[in-house]
Amino acid sequence: MRVIRPVILALLLIAGPSATAKDIDRPLAENQVSSDIVIGFVGGFVRQNDVRHSEVQLGQRLQSLYGPGVHVEIFANRQMETAEKKVLLWLDQNRDGELSTAEKQRAHIILFGHSWGGSAAISLARSLQKAGVPVLLTIQVDAVSKHGVDDSIIPGNVNEAVNFYQTGGVLHGYSQIRAIDLSRTRILGNFRFDYVKEPPECREYPWYDRVLFKGHTAIECDPHVWSQVENLIRTRIQQH
Repeated sequence: MRVIRPVILALLLIAGPSATAKDIDRPLAENQVSSDIVIGFVGGFVRQNDVRHSEVQLGQRLQSLYGPGVHVEIFANRQMETAEKKVLLWLDQNRDGELSTAEKQRAHIILFGHSWGGSAAISLARSLQKAGVPVLLTIQVDAVSKHGVDDSIIPGNVNEAVNFYQTGGVLHGYSQIRAIDLSRTRILGNFRFDYVKEPPECREYPWYDRVLFKGHTAIECDPHVWSQVENLIRTRIQQH
């Protein structure tokens, strides 16, 4: 396995998030209560509670680590609308059915996903943009377009975005993501992984995924990829 630009990614993990000058990304006042939310989406037809999959395992680790202080939930990629309703409910701290400017500005939302789950993460970011809600970070792992939408274009309400991908086999993700507005979104990088053989962790995955979609499955079960995803998320949470 070969990882492109690991040193650059390590520096990004240390550096943490960058600030933007737009209204929805203004720093919070000291007396404001933050709303830390981490939403993950599994790929394909995977169930959101299938613990064989790295996305589900990561969600469990984060929930165990942060407890009720951070909202963490994993969804199937077809549950994007349900995930959006959950996010808006969590942000509505006074439960009046509407999001105030202050409630929107308190949002610290991180979205991640693999395959169709990566597509769902960007779809959710676009929906939140329509509601005027900022997104702190999006992470796509071998994201595959769903319903013909180009999810390599990151909407302007996203502060930072990163892309992990591989190019082997018939199914593989975007090799490059780009910001629709460079003044609002920082692209942390597009990091390529190559697999000569699958990681040992893939033995827990269904045989048909390992045979039909070797590289696509390999990046999902690669602990090196998901440790970087986890570090990115934890670094951003700890900044708030």
